[in-house]
Amino acid sequence: MNFINKKMLGTVMAGLLAVSLSACGSSGNNNNGGNASAPASSPAASSSASKDTGSNEKVTITFQNIYPDQTDPKYKMIRNVVAKYESEHPNVKIELDSLNTDQQKLKLKTQAASKEVPDITIVNPSAQMQPFVDADLFAPLNEMVEKNGLKDTFQSGILDYYTFDGNLYALPDGNNIALVYYNKSLFEQAGAKVPTTFEEMVEAVKTLKAKNITPIAIGEKDSWTGSFLFMNVLLRTNGGPGFLKEVLDGKKTFDDPAFTEAVDAFQSLVQAGAFQEGATSFDYNAGENLFKTGKAAMYFMGSWATGGIETSDVSKDGNVGVFKFPTVGGKGDPNQFMLAPGSAFAVSKNSEHLEETLDFLNYFMLNYPKELFTLKGGVGLAQVVDGDFKAAGYSDMAVEVMNMFKDVKGGDLAFDNTMNPGTAQVHLSSIQNLFVTKKDAAEVAKEHQTAFEENK
Repeated sequence: MNFINKKMLGTVMAGLLAVSLSACGSSGNNNNGGNASAPASSPAASSSASKDTGSNEKVTITFQNIYPDQTDPKYKMIRNVVAKYESEHPNVKIELDSLNTDQQKLKLKTQAASKEVPDITIVNPSAQMQPFVDADLFAPLNEMVEKNGLKDTFQSGILDYYTFDGNLYALPDGNNIALVYYNKSLFEQAGAKVPTTFEEMVEAVKTLKAKNITPIAIGEKDSWTGSFLFMNVLLRTNGGPGFLKEVLDGKKTFDDPAFTEAVDAFQSLVQAGAFQEGATSFDYNAGENLFKTGKAAMYFMGSWATGGIETSDVSKDGNVGVFKFPTVGGKGDPNQFMLAPGSAFAVSKNSEHLEETLDFLNYFMLNYPKELFTLKGGVGLAQVVDGDFKAAGYSDMAVEVMNMFKDVKGGDLAFDNTMNPGTAQVHLSSIQNLFVTKKDAAEVAKEHQTAFEENK
């Protein structure tokens, strides 16, 4: 059975508002000359967050993660926290297995099939997580998060997406919204206008393309990236959130005009030459790096990308701006976003060193927000960050992203966080194919409806 969280949009909205009030409450401090440069840490985080078991046994903990990009603050963050923990626990070695998102998903499926899940791994919320929980692969984290005040560091409601039958099985790394980053100098060079409607977005693509500038960077080898963009188009053509829920409830089918209109609109971007040549051969990191190195004018992604963009050369001198995904055919509200409860850290129930693994994860999560804030990666976290972003040197772009959180009036989760894995896989392949071949929207709708009916 597909898992749909009961609190769904309401809880993530509470969390999104919590982070915006926390982050932008500090911008109120900025106006009053606040000088804080680091977030206030809890008593647990300011001292050693874990207890020493007193054992001298040599322990190796495998930590599978999705932070392979050396230009992303999370890459340095994870290594900093691991180094600190190892220095305090000389008998423990943390072995990092850093993969891009799709590689990690495939590897975990193979590991799960043989019940050889790493000590700590990465899972996505709701529907994507359900099969692993059903297979009884993860250790409950309820007791762990109650220690040292860890649970209280998370935004209200966010942990619900990782909770099944009263048991919490993973801790999220973020709570994000989708938006469009753009390179101001490339827009100026091409004479392109920052779009306020989807139709203007297509025109901007054509203008940029005519000047031999790649309009939009994407890493569509990792097929979720195209899906994420497509779902934002569907959020608009549907006139608001809930299309997939209505399909699940039997109130709509994929033949609905909202879906076929979204397919046609999405294809209009592709056919206008919006994306780099060979987009389906670029993985997530390679696609993002096109934007971060100034080789593409726009980049649609979750707000988690802010940290990596913030610290890249393309952001020098305030060169990167952001805008909300626009209306499509006059439909939709730009203040309704694709909502992205983040990927999350889960612990193998069969870990040979379960006690030590839980101890390390507790330490890691207590230090996670503080370390990322310092590294300019504090936007879009699932944990509350109590710090003065402006005084800490965050750019106007990053502050603008944080301000968007205050405007959120609901939204949708990604397709693969809502539908069962069988239907989701057909969807991901179907949308990916649109980057290569133009297809009739009715045919794309039929692919989806058939997959849905076969995977109920």
